Amino acid sequence: MHGLSRSSLSGIMRTGDGARYGNAAAPISCSSRLFDSVGESESRSRWYSVLSAGRSHFIKYSTHVNLKGTSFPGNQYESTAAAPCVSALPAEKFEFYKRNFDEYLDSLPSSCFITEGEVVFQSVLYAPAIASTRKEDIINPKTKHFQQYLSFVKGAVASTNLPLNVPRDILAESQIVQIMRKPIKTSSSIHLRSLLSQSGSHHFRGFSSKPNFSFTPFEDPPPNLVSKICSILSGPQWEKNPQLKTLSPKLKPYHVSKILEIHNNTDSALRFFYWVSNRHFYVRDMGCFISMLNRLVQDHQFAKADHVRILMIKACRNEDELKQAMSYFNEISGTGFEFTLYSFNTLLIQLGKFDMVFVAQDVYYKMLNSRIRPSLLTFNTMINILCKKGRVQEAELVLSKVFQYDMCPDVFTHTSLILGHCRNGNLSAAFKVFDRMVMEGCDPNSVTYSTLINGLCNDGRVDEALDMIEAMIEKGIEPTVYTYTVPITSLCEAGRVNEAIELVGSMRKRGCILNVHTHTALISGLSRAGKLEIAIGIYHKMLRNGLVPSTVTFNALINEFCAGGRFGVALKIFYWMEGRGMSLNVQTYNEIIKGFCLLGDVEKAMVLFNKMLKAGPPPTVVTYNTLINGYLKLGNKNNSIRLLELMKESGCEPDEWTYSKLISGCCEGGKLDLASSLFYEMEKRGISPNQVCYTAMISGYCTAGKLDIALTLFEKMEESGCHPSVETYNAILSGLSKDNRFSEAEKTCIKMAEQGLQPNVITYTSLIDGLCRNGRTELAFKIFHEMEKRNCSPNLYTYSLLIYGLCLEGKADDAEGLLEEMEGKGLVPDEVTYTSLIDGFVMHDRLDHAFLLLRRMINMGCKPNYRTLCVLLKGLQRESKLLTEKAAAQHEAVYNCSSDERCTNFEVLCNFLTRLSENGCDPTVDTYSTLVTGLCREGRSWEASQLMENMKERGLCPNQEIYDSMLVSHCKNLELDHALNIFNKMTIRVLEPRLSIYKALICALCSASRVEEAQNFFKSMLEKEWNNDEIVWTVLVDGLLKQGQVDPCMSLLHIMEARNCILNSHTYLILARELSKLDKSIETYEISDQVKKDID
Repeated sequence: MHGLSRSSLSGIMRTGDGARYGNAAAPISCSSRLFDSVGESESRSRWYSVLSAGRSHFIKYSTHVNLKGTSFPGNQYESTAAAPCVSALPAEKFEFYKRNFDEYLDSLPSSCFITEGEVVFQSVLYAPAIASTRKEDIINPKTKHFQQYLSFVKGAVASTNLPLNVPRDILAESQIVQIMRKPIKTSSSIHLRSLLSQSGSHHFRGFSSKPNFSFTPFEDPPPNLVSKICSILSGPQWEKNPQLKTLSPKLKPYHVSKILEIHNNTDSALRFFYWVSNRHFYVRDMGCFISMLNRLVQDHQFAKADHVRILMIKACRNEDELKQAMSYFNEISGTGFEFTLYSFNTLLIQLGKFDMVFVAQDVYYKMLNSRIRPSLLTFNTMINILCKKGRVQEAELVLSKVFQYDMCPDVFTHTSLILGHCRNGNLSAAFKVFDRMVMEGCDPNSVTYSTLINGLCNDGRVDEALDMIEAMIEKGIEPTVYTYTVPITSLCEAGRVNEAIELVGSMRKRGCILNVHTHTALISGLSRAGKLEIAIGIYHKMLRNGLVPSTVTFNALINEFCAGGRFGVALKIFYWMEGRGMSLNVQTYNEIIKGFCLLGDVEKAMVLFNKMLKAGPPPTVVTYNTLINGYLKLGNKNNSIRLLELMKESGCEPDEWTYSKLISGCCEGGKLDLASSLFYEMEKRGISPNQVCYTAMISGYCTAGKLDIALTLFEKMEESGCHPSVETYNAILSGLSKDNRFSEAEKTCIKMAEQGLQPNVITYTSLIDGLCRNGRTELAFKIFHEMEKRNCSPNLYTYSLLIYGLCLEGKADDAEGLLEEMEGKGLVPDEVTYTSLIDGFVMHDRLDHAFLLLRRMINMGCKPNYRTLCVLLKGLQRESKLLTEKAAAQHEAVYNCSSDERCTNFEVLCNFLTRLSENGCDPTVDTYSTLVTGLCREGRSWEASQLMENMKERGLCPNQEIYDSMLVSHCKNLELDHALNIFNKMTIRVLEPRLSIYKALICALCSASRVEEAQNFFKSMLEKEWNNDEIVWTVLVDGLLKQGQVDPCMSLLHIMEARNCILNSHTYLILARELSKLDKSIETYEISDQVKKDID
């Protein structure tokens, strides 16, 4: 590949756009530096691109796409590369242009797209850093960088005339690539900001301070529109011109900017600026203000310019726009156009609105050093800005300036100081300011009282706040809706809902109309108090009163519907909000994600997580913790750990809760090595393990029979200053008693008492558990009676253990009597209790009674699990043998048929279903589902299939759980035709296959060398909106790579990249680690680089 010199690159730019537009229409090259974190070796192996955005002579300021870029190795060019980024610093940008394109130095743009429209790139040059080592052309549609570029505004980019494969000889001959057009949606700027927040600001350069650019993308203006408007403005009484009314709705901000620049009369241009600004169809942008100010400043009409500057400051909608405006003001400060008092005050007020405290302080000190004398408004604004952040000491320094300028503080001054003290929780200081202002003859207003009332409520002193409302009413100061809202909220949060309702009644009597916040507080309070229907009634009344519910209102409803188990309603509200473009904040997402996780549908929760990553709001530690917990409940430790890694990489620090849940989950799953590594990682990150972490680890070691390690960790816990809780001692006692080490257990009980910890029901139950397991039921009952004497009520688990112990000793009738006793005490037996009892009767050949217990169990609403049904199936199997064998074989049959053996005869299954019907318990879909799922787990797909046919004969339709289990079982046995048949049936019945189903099918198809079918399934799966990283974790890593199928894995990865499914870098590292296990000769990072190269 031939290298490109500076002259050839410059020549290409001139040939491309200079020829088309002439000297007045020189192209503006889009460039920026690659982010700092890209390593040298990586940057040397990539291809980069330089884009130049053309513009017509009508548009002075063009919009610029900012992408991550780097310097070419061996020369001084800057280039764009693969993904969105902010622009380079102005000085660096200027030097780059001066070095390479000195004739094109005007109007360097540096902004992201923020409005709808279309941008046109008249020339596109892809310049390689070094010669490619691959066969593909330089611009390959498979490459990661190019695909990322095409999608940098969340799928909004669509190229219509872009050549994807450009031969090298075209570049070598310095030819121009065709024009490409890209529509840009309004969401792009939000998306870019979210990328910044996700990736970490340390990866990026800051925004350019150069302000002379338009915020709108390039677009060819309608023919003669600008000239026609200018012509109309030259006439008298142009405001009444009918042609203007026809043409004006077609005006875009960049048209207005051009009119303001080229119209021959500045006063007429200013009148037009005000006129068009008041049109309902027109939204002003910063470019229009800049164009107008340039004209006025150039003509030295500073008074009029000052008014436009004030309007410009007020028009700023966010911190970024205000910074850009201030940058422009700094640029024109050398023209003699100075700030006035009104300008300074307006700017300070707007800075306060966006909480830009440090910038406000700079402006304030600049004002003090100028010739402008501050007003009381100046000082009050600065005091308020500081007090809102609790910086009272600094505010008091500003207050001293008030006295230096012979001014007197007013009610706003004092109220701001009160606010500052309340924000700091210093209510005594706040009341001192209140008393002082009264003594000085400055009457408090409703805002002053409201501030103090809010402070009292935040401090938990609601009753004093209510007294203060009465006091202000007595003094003739009418409370506002803001005065009432916080006390109402506090009463609701404290569970005093009736008092809150009474306060609302008092509020209405005084003619104070409830606002959105008041309604939201009531809705939330009533919902938490279990009065959800009343809360919904208030919501509907709110709508009838013409109030638009806020995100907070909907969050309150979503939260309470989820908490009340009505997740379906909460989900409808969520999708309703999403469909109407309402702002969904992180709390909204967290509530719905939590709801999905509670239902065990983590895949759908991950879809929402994916939306948060793409478009915001960024996930918080609560989001990650909820998802981690969701995976742990499903027993998916791998994905929970992957989420932890993703969490750390995204800059979201794991907290104590994160580690405690992960450690507990790993211990419960028997992964003690992993739990131990997490435990020590937690310590390395400066997070001290809490009681939960220690207890989980100790319990895990005890369960695994590693008592000595558990006792050592127990000692370490005490040495570290983390005092063992009752639960910690219970874990130790459980381990000791199960290991028949009762003398040590007794010593532990004594030590526990010495620590002032009283044994609870779990303590006693742990001891009872160990005794029953070791055949010492009699002693277990002594402890049982001892706990009753100590007023420690046995729980369901206590009774279940005793029933289990009695059944082991052949005392099934006594066990049933204990069941009656527990029910008499209001305890409802669960499936564990019933299964133990049923097993007791089955072991003693009392099968009829066992089926009666099953009927009782079902009638009580307790669903039998697979173990319950297995116990009965084994009983039936033994009964069948007893009928055909003689007494000589009877002892052997009993010996061989323990309750944890598996049934192997389908006839026994049919006999079981018949016996169910005979006992008045006709098999249901749930019965079949339990049996089929269990059989499939045991690999008995043929018997499960026969059961499916049997249920159809009974007129029952399989549910999703049955289909899922059957399909996975067929896939494990590589019975692919059966599996595909079930998949088709699911599709016909509109049953949504889970990600695990696709995993099973794809892996089985690849194992059977039916890779093309697997790819087709994978493509259809990618249309389901699942989280891309989860797809890789589940299908590629836990599926294909676990089976050693590297080539199919890489082919599916290529499909994802070709479809622009962007993956987290940590996911690539996971792939690399798994690949390194399959090929020990290659290091992880070498494979990681190779994976990225293959995709590129």
